[in-house]
Amino acid sequence: MFGSNRSTSVFIGLVGVLAAAGHAADRIGLLGDRSPAAIQLLLPLAMVSLSGLLLLGRIEGQRAMVITATHLRRLAGGGALAPAAAPESGVMRGVLGPLNAVLDRCRQEVQEMRNETGQHQIQSRVVAAERRRLEAILQAIPDAVLVINSYDELMLANPVARRLFRLPENGSARCPVDKVISDPRLLEQIHEIRSHSSRPRPRGVEYIARVDGQERTFQAAMQSFEDGGDEVSGVIILLADVTREKEIARMRTEFVSTVSHELRAPLAGIKAYVEMLLEGENNAKTQREFHQIIAGETDRLSRLIDNILNISRIEAGVIKVVKRPVDLTGIVKEVLEVISPQAKSRGLRIVERLAPVFAQVDGDRDMLSQVVTNLLSNAVKYTRDGGRVTISTAVDEARGVACLGVEDTGVGISPEDQKRVFEKFYRVRKDSQMAPGTGLGLSLVKHIVEDVHGGTISLASELGKGSTFSVELPLVR
Repeated sequence: MFGSNRSTSVFIGLVGVLAAAGHAADRIGLLGDRSPAAIQLLLPLAMVSLSGLLLLGRIEGQRAMVITATHLRRLAGGGALAPAAAPESGVMRGVLGPLNAVLDRCRQEVQEMRNETGQHQIQSRVVAAERRRLEAILQAIPDAVLVINSYDELMLANPVARRLFRLPENGSARCPVDKVISDPRLLEQIHEIRSHSSRPRPRGVEYIARVDGQERTFQAAMQSFEDGGDEVSGVIILLADVTREKEIARMRTEFVSTVSHELRAPLAGIKAYVEMLLEGENNAKTQREFHQIIAGETDRLSRLIDNILNISRIEAGVIKVVKRPVDLTGIVKEVLEVISPQAKSRGLRIVERLAPVFAQVDGDRDMLSQVVTNLLSNAVKYTRDGGRVTISTAVDEARGVACLGVEDTGVGISPEDQKRVFEKFYRVRKDSQMAPGTGLGLSLVKHIVEDVHGGTISLASELGKGSTFSVELPLVR
């Protein structure tokens, strides 16, 4: 064993080394950076202390070894560090004093690190929850959303955008944007707004793509964003499907144009004949003809306005409907009394195939009368002289419907025209000279049958052979 004086001298030297190392650690900031480097520094310092303690002798050295080893295990295991119990020996107290000071600093650093770790974990959970919330919002947006970074790479695409641009449903969407978007105007706008370093401003451009074999129109709204600085770091693109809106706008424009034309025609006729009468037409017969023409054009104008208003009211759901059980066959007979004279004057044969039983339906009598009148009058107008018009009614108890059929041997309708014959103001161009009309009759019939009465209407036709309109209405239960 070492002598007492020599051991004490060596110990004092080691304590000096320990104190100097602790002071140096404080100076270089390793104990103050909340990092594992502080703990890694203390481990060799503790080993130096242990070596010094061993020099004091077998008994006290063994006790010191146990104390120091205990603290080393706590330190390495991340546990709390407690001050070493002061031994009876004055020399040991002198040794453990600096060690306890170091351990106190280490314990304080460990506790601060634990506190910061807890705060970081809380912040991480908050960020993760916010990310999940934003992803849920993004996935719920019904429009396509793309995010482009500062390198013109696609970073994110929601499910709608993935379907639109045929991207994989799963996995990263990251790829060059020109591999996804081929429209040069859209790419130019993306590049322009991304390279713009001033305040972000929204941009918009129209984008046309084929979806499920159909051409769709999208309104692309773009907004740049920044990452804390003044430089634009990316672009967010939202593609809203405006195909329906564009079609509605086109139909509205076409409607206004057609209505203006249809109103102008009868008004022009009325004005012309009124001017001739004002110029002094004295022939009584001629005056009577002019009066009849004016009256006819006035009736045409009145029907046009009534049809427009009726269709608008039905589409808006504000038309007054008075439903009660009515006999469909009875309505047909009443209309035939009005139409038959016109048909016979042109040599047309009217064939009646009416059900012997009552075909009672729950409907508005005036509206259903208008349906029969329009179908029969069209059949008469577009059937050449000497032709045949057949009208029939039947009851299908099994399906619970009353059936109305109007068949003619007229000019027929082409397959292309059949697709649009129920549209407002649509008239078959090749037949427009055969009879005057507004192109609203069949549109009104369809609205009355399907929207008001919950029935169906269909058309079967062949050019040069004639047409058959079939109507089915629910029976009264």
